[in-house]
Order: sequence, then structure tokens, then C-alpha cells
Amino acid sequence: MLNEQLDPRHTCLLLFDMLNGHIKKGDQATWERYQPVVENARKLLAAARAAGIMVAYAAANHRPDNGTTVPTLRDTDNRLRPVDPRSVSFEPLVKGGTWESQVIEELAPQPQDYMIPKYRWSAFYKTYLDIALRANRIDTLILCGGSTDVGIASTAYSARDRDYNLVVVRDACTSPETDNHEQLMNRIFPRMARVRRADEVVAMIQRGQAARAAID
Repeated sequence: MLNEQLDPRHTCLLLFDMLNGHIKKGDQATWERYQPVVENARKLLAAARAAGIMVAYAAANHRPDNGTTVPTLRDTDNRLRPVDPRSVSFEPLVKGGTWESQVIEELAPQPQDYMIPKYRWSAFYKTYLDIALRANRIDTLILCGGSTDVGIASTAYSARDRDYNLVVVRDACTSPETDNHEQLMNRIFPRMARVRRADEVVAMIQRGQAARAAID
């Protein structure tokens, strides 16, 4: 039963890159893909707030001039399109300090929440996330957002290497590459995390909240 409950005192909900620039960029297909993810993230956020769980937002914060980005040699871009090694210039998808870099209004942060500006795929790399989690005695991270095969995966590996318990929310994560999403959820993340659906995680939060209340 302990595997199916979450102690609100030691749990953090991390919403990853749920930003206007990723979700509301005027692409109907992207919005349709994100709609159920946003709804499930709203359920998680409401349950977390009701239980007094720490809430954090990891958000891309790239300089408009790419001053924090180093182009590296690779075969393809994130959509598996070939990359010309002679052409390394590109525009950052989300520029810090813009509307695009703000969390969508459906999941709006509150003053007590933790905003984690980030400059690489992982929410841990060169950020204060690990410090904030340890300062709040957090040992368990609920992870949701996008993309599953980019930032979610990188953050999950980083959390695992720092000995955090992980809950990855299958239907509150997304990727344009559906096969990558399914492969990670079915074959990779279960090795390092509990993979659950949003309704299951809400129930885990509520069970932990009830158990805590019974002790107090």
C-alpha cells in the first residue's frame, strides 16, 4: 500500500515546460495534443494544492541572442530531420521574459510556488531545484509536462541519479513522437519510477493526505 500513496510533506509536483510557447503557439495540432495533458495536469495541481504539496515549475529561459546555448554536432533535430553541420544558427523556441516563456493560465503559479528557470533539457542542470527540494525535505517527485523524450526523460534520469523517488504521470506527459512516449512509459521509466495515470496519482495523494491526518 505504501507504493500507492504519497506523503504530502515529502512530495513535490514538478510541471515541466507547460509554457505558452510550447502549447499555445497557434498550431492546432499541438493544442489538440496538449489539451488532455493540460486537463490532467490541472487535476494533479488541484490535488497537490489541497494536500499542501510543494509545487514547482521548470521553465525554459533562453536568451534571445542564444547567449546561453551551445550548438553541438548531431545527426538530426528533435523531430529527426537531418541537420546540416555547416549551419549552426537557430532561433530559441522560447525566449526568457516573453509571453512564450510564461506558464499557461490554466496552470498559473501561485506566490508560494517555485519557479525554476532552466537552460538545458534537465530541470536539475545548473538550477536551484535540488537545493529547494532538499531544503523542503522532499524525497519524491511527481513529474509531468513535455516533451516526454526530451526534458521529462532528462529530468527523470537526473532525479534518479540524485536518489529521488519518482512518479511519472503517463497521461500528463506528451511528445510529438508518440512511439518515443510509449517506449519510455512502457520500457524505460518503470525501471526508475512508478508510472501512473493522473487519476491514480490523485488517489495516491489523497491516500497519503488521509494517512497523514490520521497520525496528526
